[in-house]
Amino acid sequence: MNANISVTNPSVLITPQDTAKAKERRQFMWGIALVVLANLLFGLLYTYGKWLSPLTGTSVFLWRMVMILGCLLVFLVVSGQSRAIISDLKAIKGLKSWFWLLLPTPIFASQLWLFMWAPLNGQGVQTAMGYFLFPLTMVLFGCVLFKEKLSKVQWLAVALAGVGVAAEIVRTGELSWATFWVCGTYPIYYIMRRIQKVRAVTGLFIDALIIAPVCLIWLVMTDMDTVKTVLTDGWLLLKVIGLGVVSILALQSHLEANRLLPVSLFGLMGYIEPALLFLLAVTVLGGTFTMDMLGSYGLIWAGILCLVLQGVVSYRKNKGESVSSH
Repeated sequence: MNANISVTNPSVLITPQDTAKAKERRQFMWGIALVVLANLLFGLLYTYGKWLSPLTGTSVFLWRMVMILGCLLVFLVVSGQSRAIISDLKAIKGLKSWFWLLLPTPIFASQLWLFMWAPLNGQGVQTAMGYFLFPLTMVLFGCVLFKEKLSKVQWLAVALAGVGVAAEIVRTGELSWATFWVCGTYPIYYIMRRIQKVRAVTGLFIDALIIAPVCLIWLVMTDMDTVKTVLTDGWLLLKVIGLGVVSILALQSHLEANRLLPVSLFGLMGYIEPALLFLLAVTVLGGTFTMDMLGSYGLIWAGILCLVLQGVVSYRKNKGESVSSH
């Protein structure tokens, strides 16, 4: 029997091109699922600090990094990926290669600190605005550096979100440093990791391996009372461990989605997170929302709706093509 003949319909030949398209569709849908999961988990993490009293925002960040490394090591051993990590690390040759690989790590550390510090220090809404701007910057990188093309619906989404962000800046008369730091530096991290072509779990392991020991030393030297409190309070310790587990799931999903999806689409899907963060900031975290914010944020959410609708249409189209090709 010809190996290229479909079992369900022997008269239909499955060409290598069909196989490649099916693989590309599976990769696309897996990337979409991962980025949605990551955004939901990031929303959970945004409010997690409220459940870790008496820890401060910076303390939560320090414990988070320590737990990320610990949970990641367990994950690598259980999943059997430790050998792959060792192989990736052995492939890095020379000081220049290591310098290039570690260059975006400080950006990653600063973003994780701000993410945990901002909600507990009155910068929740401002940080959420930074994440609204983040996808626009990613789209710009995708178009300029990778020559990616946007559909008409995607351009409409960008335009609506861009006008909404501009209107909010005009309304408030300022651009918070937290907003600028998110949208101005975080895209650099993701673009550099993509250019480096490092696997998501390897990049996360390298970042955690550099950042976590520094955080642990900082905790021991400057906040030993908090260390004792966490280690002697079983319920608080369990919640701190949970912080590491959720962080690993969120970061790994997000970085893997960044690898699987086109830069521009990954950036546009990023609007899910700030919309969720904003809602949490004005509800769970007690931020303020006034009626004059409806105009700017309404435009931003309209842009998100465009992406959702296009995603549904694309999924149905891909599903239809998959059925018809068999």
